[in-house]
Amino acid sequence: MINFEWYRTFKAIYQTGTLTGAAQELFISQPNVSQHLAALEAYICHPLFERQPRRMVPTDYGKLLYTQIIEAVERLESVEADFRHACSQQMPLTCIGAPKELFQTVIAPRVSDADASFIFEFGPAKTMLEKVIKGDMYFTLSTTSGNEKNIVYEPVMEEQFMLVGSPGLDTTAFQKALRKKDLVTAEAWLYEQQWYTYSSDLSVVRRFWQESFHKRPLIKPRVVIPDYDGILKALITGNGVTIAADYMVKEPVRKKELKLLWEGGEPVVNTIYLVYDKTKVTTSQVETVKKLLHL
Repeated sequence: MINFEWYRTFKAIYQTGTLTGAAQELFISQPNVSQHLAALEAYICHPLFERQPRRMVPTDYGKLLYTQIIEAVERLESVEADFRHACSQQMPLTCIGAPKELFQTVIAPRVSDADASFIFEFGPAKTMLEKVIKGDMYFTLSTTSGNEKNIVYEPVMEEQFMLVGSPGLDTTAFQKALRKKDLVTAEAWLYEQQWYTYSSDLSVVRRFWQESFHKRPLIKPRVVIPDYDGILKALITGNGVTIAADYMVKEPVRKKELKLLWEGGEPVVNTIYLVYDKTKVTTSQVETVKKLLHL
């Protein structure tokens, strides 16, 4: 494969008109410039310049080659310059795993203000955590903690799960039962509703039910959607209920696109940890990620 530096040297000779000028522009010696040109001409099997006193005049082959490569060479040089500038400005490329809903609601609005470059990845929490432990990812956000060597689990925020429903849902009987602390009637009302859930195993619903009614729920979901954004959009235009984290429902409730029905008998709260290997990230990177979470 041809050496890219030969093209860079050819471009410099073409534009400066001399070997000396090319050497000065590229910060290399004149013999190196001559070697690059000789190697390129040998590869192409044609002379690219006519050597005249104090001047290198491009041949027809030289002119043709220049028009063919100049755009690509300048584009690559631009990429190189931009990358060097990013590194000099101490803007490390930071890989972060996160739940998609948390990214869309909390992180996405703040990304453009951060003085860093990011690669975000969505996926199962267990998979993201394993990538951090293996060194394939810098950070992830997790609701579980461990004790692996050098892995830091730093609590950065909490999420509280809440019962919400469609804006047109008649909740009079349910609210009346709650005011009277009549949990039997409140539970019966909930069983009559159309449930939208994230998964068929009802993991979030079961935990909410246990804290509120001290038993397991006997619910058959009306719709299972493995995406909370999709669930909330369906509820906004539909007629049903779900249980979701506070940061997901805060804005739709404020806009009256959803109804906040109940925060539960006891708060159902998860601690969210920022997980990273302390030997592979800098203090600056940690602080930058925290700012994305508004901490």
